[in-house]
Amino acid sequence: MASRRPLLLALAGALLASVVLGVAAGSVRFALPELWHLIAAGPAAAGTDAAILWQIRIPRVALAALVGLSLGAAGAILQGLFRNPMADPYVIGVSSGAALGAVLAMTGVIAGGAGWAGGLARLVPAAAFLGAVGALVLVYLLARVDGHAPVTYLLLAGVAVSSFLSSAVSLIVYFHPDRLKPVYFWLLGGLTGADWAQVGLVAPYAALGLVAAGTLVRPLNLLLSGEETSHHLGLNVEREKLYALAVGALLAAAAVSVSGMIGFVGLVAPHVVRLLGGPDHRVVVPGAALLGAVFLVLADTVARTAIAPLELPVGVVTSLVGGPFFLYLLRTRKHAGDLD
Repeated sequence: MASRRPLLLALAGALLASVVLGVAAGSVRFALPELWHLIAAGPAAAGTDAAILWQIRIPRVALAALVGLSLGAAGAILQGLFRNPMADPYVIGVSSGAALGAVLAMTGVIAGGAGWAGGLARLVPAAAFLGAVGALVLVYLLARVDGHAPVTYLLLAGVAVSSFLSSAVSLIVYFHPDRLKPVYFWLLGGLTGADWAQVGLVAPYAALGLVAAGTLVRPLNLLLSGEETSHHLGLNVEREKLYALAVGALLAAAAVSVSGMIGFVGLVAPHVVRLLGGPDHRVVVPGAALLGAVFLVLADTVARTAIAPLELPVGVVTSLVGGPFFLYLLRTRKHAGDLD
């Protein structure tokens, strides 16, 4: 416990600092004394600054933190389950399923052509969530062999389903070019328009998923030694695999449903924590969740301030920042012998 506590405390402190920075930065900047005064006054405070803070800035930062927590934890769970450092929440088809659900809502295919302009925008999160869950069920059924779902089959089924659903998305967009813009921006990922309703929508799923993730640290640690050894150590491997898959998918689906396709968070965060704190999932799971939240809050802050008053898609920022940083970290740690 003593060895993992400093890293987790440092990440918790980094999350607090990133939240303060994210709330203070923007087209209207708040100095720390002013920020504290407005927060102390509460949501009922009068004035434009209070409205900006409580109706726009805080819900957006809160949503970014929730999405980052969810994607980071989901990445840690799925990398541990597949024992594959390249696995992320999207590898099992969750992202493609969510994209298909969202695109069906945006183009109006599920409502006879009413579409985005017809008021279906509010249904996009629910459609994306259902699409993600549907994709997961399909992957699991395809991977089952004699009542078991080997990890390799799950991975292959996930890749196949993801590819098929991505093609379906492309086909739908091809036949609905008038809906191309909203679909395109959703696929890039973003938190524009975040509000308290979205925070309230994703918060219960994120909380449930994070609590469930905490119960997975022991099974994931046992799975590090292989399925056969884990079975001999008393682990019900099939039950724990299905449980881990469901928890990872729940977290990823909840995040994707309100933010679109934001990549790299679930891939990078567990890697960085594993490099800093070792493979123990008592560190990796909570650490990846915290680091995912830090990463996404900072990325969103950059997205809405870098070229203000215009705004970059958050998914573009996470890839531009996360990709080179991940390669740098991987290269330096490899030279130091940490990956041997």
